Amino acid sequence: MTSKAPLPNLAQVLSPVLQNIPAEHQPLFIALAERQAAQRYRSWAETVAEGNRASLLACADREEEIARCVESLYPDAASIQKMLLEKNPSFASSSQLLFAPFSIDRQFVLQAQGERLGAATWRAFAKRATDAKASETFLDCATLEEQNAQFLESIVGDRSV
Repeated sequence: MTSKAPLPNLAQVLSPVLQNIPAEHQPLFIALAERQAAQRYRSWAETVAEGNRASLLACADREEEIARCVESLYPDAASIQKMLLEKNPSFASSSQLLFAPFSIDRQFVLQAQGERLGAATWRAFAKRATDAKASETFLDCATLEEQNAQFLESIVGDRSV
């Protein structure tokens, strides 16, 4: 788990998947990815020194909050997400495969990049939203993503290469 291979470009990895998701359902699909990120943070919290455990769990909570807020915008979120997962069966395992080859520090760097990409994505959704509540929700999600990115970047510091 110490691969020196370059980190994948998450935008390039995720773009083809999102292109197959109807635009109106993309936020719900990304909410699924947020829940996967929450699981990743919890897993890291179990394996790192006590000093970062609480912060990693706070990151997991923020990821869950993002997913809950986005899902609250859709009255039939669970059924739509189920359908999206059925149409993208490899989605559940792809995240694990993406992170697995790398050391924990490099996983943190990759996750921080994902958080920054997520913040930009939520802002793009906010700009396109025709509903004020949805726009505000997406902007709030962007802020939560940035908080997670800032934390990860603070702990990897110079080790990010």
